[in-house]
Amino acid sequence: MGGCIGITRSRSGPMEGSSGTVSRPNSGALRKNQSLCHETIRWKSDVPLTEGQLRSKRDEFWDTAPAFEGRKEIWDALRAAAVAAEAMDFQLAQAILDGASVSVPNGYLTECYDEWGTRYQVPIYCLSPPINMVKEACGRDSPAEWSEPADGGAALALRLRLSTTCRDLELRVGARHTIAHCKTELHALEGIEPWRQRWFYGGKLLGDRLLVEEARITPGYVVQVIVSTEPRPPS
Repeated sequence: MGGCIGITRSRSGPMEGSSGTVSRPNSGALRKNQSLCHETIRWKSDVPLTEGQLRSKRDEFWDTAPAFEGRKEIWDALRAAAVAAEAMDFQLAQAILDGASVSVPNGYLTECYDEWGTRYQVPIYCLSPPINMVKEACGRDSPAEWSEPADGGAALALRLRLSTTCRDLELRVGARHTIAHCKTELHALEGIEPWRQRWFYGGKLLGDRLLVEEARITPGYVVQVIVSTEPRPPS
């Protein structure tokens, strides 16, 4: 994703790094717990990201990580700790980790362990924004990218599975409609605001600008719709 170029300390100057993995001198036995470092990791993304793209990557990670390994309650605790640490509330972040019995041998959330010894790795982009983040486009530079094709194309029936209910529903759209348009249609059908929806197919996040036909969704296969229950972030 990117390389770590340094760490901004809240109490001292930056500590330089050269890779995407944050390390700290070994101060004892393997997996000995450390207090969470009061530091902000500085890193540069290989591909510059907008705030919206970074938020989407974070949401995708936190929504899918529990499905692969570890316990959901630990992932939830790590997410809450990451949010607190990014806001420089390290005392709250430490309290969250202690309450969930999570150890951080290197003092960073990039590598954690629960009380059963299960390893949890949080990517750097979930802990701090890259130094080369770019501003969101105002919308006037490329209006055609966001406009719907005049011809919606062939009619298709998408099979959607909502994370809130785990039930399937059918949504009829055009092959040349964008995913953003489909989210609007789902909003009209189920009352779920588009900003709360994240669509996944084949393990990949479907971007708002992607056309349905470009997603190459096999008829009858399920598109997972992860519905956020969090308050809408400020624009």
